[in-house]
Amino acid sequence: MDYKNAGVDIEAGYKSVELMKKHVQDTMRSEVLSGLGGFSGAFSMKAFQNMEHPTLVSGTDGVGTKLKLAFLMDKHDTIGIDCVAMCVNDIACAGAEPLFFLDYIACGKNYPEKIVAIVSGVAEGCKQSGAALIGGETAEHPGLMPEDEYDLAGFAVGIVDEKEIISGNDINENDVIIGMASSGVHSNGFSLVRKVFPMEKKALETYYEELGTTLGEALLAPTKIYVKALKQLKESGIRVKGCSHITGGGFYENIPRMLPEGKHAVIEKDSYKVPPIFELLAKKGQIEEQMMYNTYNMGLGMVFVVAAQDADAAMEAVRAANETPYLVGKIKNGEKGVTLC
Repeated sequence: MDYKNAGVDIEAGYKSVELMKKHVQDTMRSEVLSGLGGFSGAFSMKAFQNMEHPTLVSGTDGVGTKLKLAFLMDKHDTIGIDCVAMCVNDIACAGAEPLFFLDYIACGKNYPEKIVAIVSGVAEGCKQSGAALIGGETAEHPGLMPEDEYDLAGFAVGIVDEKEIISGNDINENDVIIGMASSGVHSNGFSLVRKVFPMEKKALETYYEELGTTLGEALLAPTKIYVKALKQLKESGIRVKGCSHITGGGFYENIPRMLPEGKHAVIEKDSYKVPPIFELLAKKGQIEEQMMYNTYNMGLGMVFVVAAQDADAAMEAVRAANETPYLVGKIKNGEKGVTLC
């Protein structure tokens, strides 16, 4: 008896690391002091020593049951983008620049080519956000997980000067709310998605005219990463007062998280076009409108608050970062919360 016969293939682990090196190398930053394969990742803070009060911001998340679609479609090269996005978008909401990322893959069996496909997506997400992929772990769990399945989670660290943290504290009445378009469902609400649509390859390969693609491709579209857009806003001299990543809980849970006490967000639903994937989901699942807005991003992956006089410049900055902005609402005095009208 040996470890391989017990279900853990050490050689496959070595092969996975060797195959992923190129993807990891493409994410490197000058501050990275360690190479792939060590016990930890080292990152120099020397470049940030001129900040008055350098402040680390961290975030961790996974991809959730969206992974089920990746399994069914046998497509694993974009799910890593989702994992990075879920972490770096959160820390970007605080005004932080992502510095580095670590991933964790737990699998029933280590198939090196599949692991490398996953990591290639992680590396792509890191490149999109400017974060270095400085480490990670692939753990084989025979007997605990099915051989053809895996779970994926990640952890990101960013930095911001304390005086530039986006806290929401200076949000005022008549400030405006700008939303940035999502790429679709992103990485939340898939437990409900899987109840609405048959999780069968034939159903996922069905082409829908209104989607312009197959159902599976529309649902598996990777989560947008908004780091560059927020950086563009900052470099344009625009003060972002509050920022919210629209994830699980949709509008009703996430928008109030950026507000101070005594401020209320009013969102105009007809200020932008809700993408057809959400209309199809609501129709097929007979899901009430409030539940849709309480579960999904409904086409806005991130929203932020600026002073009314900065609205036009903010919209232009977002467009310059190749994202699509919408002026979607205003701030009013009142109980902390959000109204959709």
